Amino acid sequence: MGELRSIAAPFVVSGPSGVAVRTRLKQLTPSDEKVLRLVGAHLGSLASRDLKARCRDGLEHSGEAWAVRKRELTPASSSRWAGSITKATHDQWALARRCQLAHLHNLEAGIHAIEARLALPVGQKGTKRAPGGYRSRREWHAKSRRLRVLQDRLTAARADREAGVVHVVRGGKRLARTRHHLEAAQLTESGWRGHWEAERWFCQADGESGKRYGNETIRVSPDGEVGIKLPAPLAYLANAAHGRYVLASRIMFAHRGQEWADRVVANRAIAYRIHLDTGRERWYMTASWQISPTPSIPIEAALAHGVIGVDTNADHLAAWHLDTHGNPTGTPRRFSYDLTGTAEHRDAQVRHALTRLLHWAQSCGVKAIAVEDLDFAAEKTREKHDRRKRFRQLISGMPTGKLRARLASMADQTGIAIIAVDPAYTSKWGGQHWQKPLTSTTRKTTRHDAAAVAIGRRAQGYPIRRRTAPPPHDRSDRAGHRTVQARTDVPGREGTRPRIPGPRTRSMPPGRGTNAGNQNAQHRPGRSAEHETWQQDSLPLSP
Repeated sequence: MGELRSIAAPFVVSGPSGVAVRTRLKQLTPSDEKVLRLVGAHLGSLASRDLKARCRDGLEHSGEAWAVRKRELTPASSSRWAGSITKATHDQWALARRCQLAHLHNLEAGIHAIEARLALPVGQKGTKRAPGGYRSRREWHAKSRRLRVLQDRLTAARADREAGVVHVVRGGKRLARTRHHLEAAQLTESGWRGHWEAERWFCQADGESGKRYGNETIRVSPDGEVGIKLPAPLAYLANAAHGRYVLASRIMFAHRGQEWADRVVANRAIAYRIHLDTGRERWYMTASWQISPTPSIPIEAALAHGVIGVDTNADHLAAWHLDTHGNPTGTPRRFSYDLTGTAEHRDAQVRHALTRLLHWAQSCGVKAIAVEDLDFAAEKTREKHDRRKRFRQLISGMPTGKLRARLASMADQTGIAIIAVDPAYTSKWGGQHWQKPLTSTTRKTTRHDAAAVAIGRRAQGYPIRRRTAPPPHDRSDRAGHRTVQARTDVPGREGTRPRIPGPRTRSMPPGRGTNAGNQNAQHRPGRSAEHETWQQDSLPLSP
C-alpha cells in the first residue's frame, strides 16, 4: 500500500484587487456605430503591428524598446492610445509565455506516463494508484510512436522558450481555425469574417488619477455621457471640441453604480473598454478599476460561527453546514448549474449557483465557506487516464479556478471568508466515515454530501474520521476521551446525558427507565438496582 501524501494546511483566500462592471450602449445612431467601427479597426491594426514587433524582440526586449514602440505609434493615434496599446501587447506576450510553460509541463507529464507504462510487461494489470502495462503489442507499438511525437514537440517547445519565441493569434486561435470548419460551426464566410474582425479591434483605454473623470481617452461623465478621443487620422469625424466624438448613448451601471459614480466625481482612475457582441449585434462598455484588497481575517475568527463545506462537481455544488465542533447540522444543500452552451451561459450559471450559496450561508449565520484548492492542470493529460475519455472531459469541464476566484470576489461583498483546503482524499474518506452514518430512512446522503462534511472538518482543523482509535488499556476513558466531536475546553463534555421523562424501552413503564448516568442502575453484587432491592437466593444443601 502506498504512503499517503502530505496534506497542506488550510488558508484564507485573499480578496479581489480589482472590479469590472459592464453595461450596454443603447440608442446608438448609425453615425456612432460607424465611428466605433473605424476607431476599433484603426487601433486594432496598430495593435497587431505592435504585437509583431514585441514578439520579434523576444527576450531582448527592454524599457528602451518599449519607449521606441510607443513613439512609433503616437503619430498614428495619440500618446495615451499608444500607451494603452503597448501595455496590452506586453500583457498578451506575458500571458503567452505562461501558457507556453504550462504546455511544457503537460508534455513532460505525458512523456513520463508513457515511459512508465512502456517499461511494464504487456498485459500487466494496474492498480487504483498506478496504471499497468498496455493491453496488447499493437497498443504498445502505437504508444511508443506517440512517445517519439511528444518528445519532438517537447524539444521544439523548449527551443522556442529558450529563444523567447511565442505563438500568439490576435482574435484567438480557436476562431482562426473555425474558418476551415464553417459548416460545423454553422457560420457563413461573411458571418465569420465579421466576428473575426470584431475580435481583432482595439478600443480600450487605461485610466489616470487626477484627470477629468479619471480617463482622458474614453471619458464618461457622471450623467453617463460618453466621449472618445479620436486618433489623429480620424480627427475629421469629431463632433466636439479637442478632437472628441460624443456618443448619443447615455450609460448607467446597475452593478456598483454608486461606487463608479464616486470615483468619477473624485477624478480617480477608471479604465474603459468598448466592444461589439457580434452574436447579438450589441455594443457594450466595461469599466474597471483597482481596489484595496480586504485584509484577511485569521482563520480562527472566520470559523468562530461554524463553516459550510462545499464539494465542487461537474454539474453542482454539494454543501453542508457544520457547527463549531465539526458536526453536520440540518440537511445538505445542492446548487446545480449547467456548463453546456456558450461561455456567457456557463458564466451566468456559475454566478447564479454561487449567489444561492452565499444567500444560504448568510441565513445560516456562518462567516466562512470551505472549498477545495483544486487544480487539474496536471490531471488532464490523455496519457494518464488513457481511454477514460468521459472522465477527462469531466475534469476538463469543471471551472475550478474561475469558480474559486469568482466566489472570493462575490463573498468579499458579504463579509464571508473563503477557506481553501487540500483536496486530498476528501471524497474517499468522506464516503468512508460519513456517508453511512448520515443516511437515514428519510435522507439519502450521497458521496458528494459526505465529501462536503470532510472538507468542512479539514478547514476547522479536525480529522475527517468520526472517532479516534480506542485507548490502549481498555475501552474506558482512562487514557483520554475517545471522541473528537468536542474539544477539552467544552463545558459538560464528560457529563451524563440528561434524564428524559418517559420509558426508555417498550417493556419499561413511564418513570421506571434506566438512567445512563446512574451507576447504581447496574446489577452488581453489593449494589442496588433502580427502584428494587437485590437479594441472592439461598443454595439448597441437598438435591
